[in-house]
Amino acid sequence: MATTARAVGAGVLVVVLAAGAYTTADAYDVVPGVLTLAPVPDPPAPFPTAPGAVEPTAPAPALAELDPQAPIPAADPVQALVDDLVADRRMSTVAGGTLLDGTPAPAGTRPPVGVVVVDDLTGETLAEHLPDEGRTPASTAKLATAVAALDRLGPDVTLPTRVVRGPDDQVVLVGGGDMMLAADAGDPDAVVGHAGLGDLATQTAAALVREGVGSVRVVVDDSLFSGPLLSPTWAQSDVNAGFVAPVTALAVDIAKIRPGEYPPRQTDPSLSAARVFAERLAAAGVTVQGSPTRGTAPEGATPLAEVRSAPLGEIVHYMLDTSDNTIAEVVSRLVALEQGLPASFQGGTQAVLHVVSTLGVDTAGARLSDASGLGAGSALSPRTVAGLVRLTTGPQHPVLRAVATGMPIGGLTGTLADRYGSSAARGLVRAKTGSLPHVTGLAGTVVDADGRRLVFAVLADGTPDGGQPAPRAAIDAFVTALAGCGCR
Repeated sequence: MATTARAVGAGVLVVVLAAGAYTTADAYDVVPGVLTLAPVPDPPAPFPTAPGAVEPTAPAPALAELDPQAPIPAADPVQALVDDLVADRRMSTVAGGTLLDGTPAPAGTRPPVGVVVVDDLTGETLAEHLPDEGRTPASTAKLATAVAALDRLGPDVTLPTRVVRGPDDQVVLVGGGDMMLAADAGDPDAVVGHAGLGDLATQTAAALVREGVGSVRVVVDDSLFSGPLLSPTWAQSDVNAGFVAPVTALAVDIAKIRPGEYPPRQTDPSLSAARVFAERLAAAGVTVQGSPTRGTAPEGATPLAEVRSAPLGEIVHYMLDTSDNTIAEVVSRLVALEQGLPASFQGGTQAVLHVVSTLGVDTAGARLSDASGLGAGSALSPRTVAGLVRLTTGPQHPVLRAVATGMPIGGLTGTLADRYGSSAARGLVRAKTGSLPHVTGLAGTVVDADGRRLVFAVLADGTPDGGQPAPRAAIDAFVTALAGCGCR
C-alpha cells in the first residue's frame, strides 16, 4: 500500500512539474499557448478606405462658365470682319449688287451670304449681314433635329430591337429605330454597334429551347417608320455615293455594305438585317426555314429577346460629330412619334420645327425638306441657326448642353478635325458644318481673345465653282479673326 501511494505521489509530482515547466515555456513563447510575457502590441491600424468608396468630385463642365466681366467686343470691328467675309471672292461672285469683276449683277441676283454674330451671354447682336433671309442650311439643319430630339425625348432614352413570337412557327424581328446594330455581339462602349444581332439571336435561341421549339421562320417588322425610304429631294448621285441610306426602323451598321465613311448602302436595310439575324439564329442551333419576309408583329405577342441601343444623347453626339445624314433622319422620326405625327420625312420635319419654335427660336420663314439638310428645298436664316446654337449653351435648357458639346471642335474632332489645325482658333471653335454643291455653312461658338464666347452663323448658298476648299478657307479665316479679336 505504501509503495503504491509513493508511486502515485511520484506520478502526480511529475505531472505537476511538467505542467509548471510547460507553463513557464508558454509564458516565454517557447511553446504554443495563451500565456505570454511579451509587451502588449499597439492596436491595429484601421482598415484602409477603398479609393472607389470616396465621395466623387463633380465633373468639370465641357463648356466653361462665362465670365460676365470679360469685355464685350465692340460692334464696329466685328462688323468689319463680317463685311470682309461677305466681299471675299471665295464666298460669292456677287457683292453689293455687283459682280466681283465690277460689272452690275443680273436683275434679281441676290447676295448669297448671310452672317450673324451674337454675344452668347447677353444675346446682343454684334454684327450681321442679311441675317433674316432664308438660305440653304445644308447640314447645319441637324442642329434643329438635335435640339428637338433631346428636348422632347431626353439623352437617356434607348431604342429597342426585339424578337417576339408570331403565329405558328414564326419569330418576328421588330425594329425600334436602331440603324446602328452590330452584326454579331454588341459593344457596350460603342455607339455604332452598341446592340448586336448576334446577342439577340443567342437570347432568342435560348428562349426557343425553353419552349421546345427547334425550327422557325423569320419575319421582320419595320412598320415603326412610314412613308418613302428615300426623300424625293435627295439627288440620286448622293444616294449612289453612300451619303445616306434608305431610312428604316432597323439596320446593321447604318446599312453599310462595307466599312468606310461613305460606302454603298443596302437598298432594303430591314430585310438585310433580318437575313443577318437569321444566320446568327441558325448558328445558335435553331433551324431557320426559308428566307426572312416582311410582316407585322401580333398585338400582345410573347416577347423572346431584346437588345437596346446606346443612349440618345450619344447617338445625337455621333450624328453631329460625323454629320451622319441617315441617323439625323432616324432621330427626326423619333421626335415625330413623340409628337403623335407619322414617322416619315414630312412628319419628322414638321415635328422638329414645331419643337424648336416652342423653345423660343425664331422660325419665321423656316422650311425643312428633310432633317439632315441633304435635300433641296430647305431654308433657315442665319438668325434662326444662331438662335439654335445659343439655346444649347444657355442655362435654361441644360438637357440641350449635349448639342453644344457634341459639335465638332476645330482642329480636333469630327468634321472639323482637318480644319483650324494651325490656326490660333484651334480648340476654341465648336461648330456644325454644312456642305452641298455651291453651299457652305458653319454655325457654332468661338471664344475670343478676351474670353468672351461668341455665337456665329455663316450660311452661303451661292459659292463659286471649285468646291468646298475656297469658301471653307474664307469662313475659317473669319472665325479665326473672331477668336483673335480683342475688338474694342
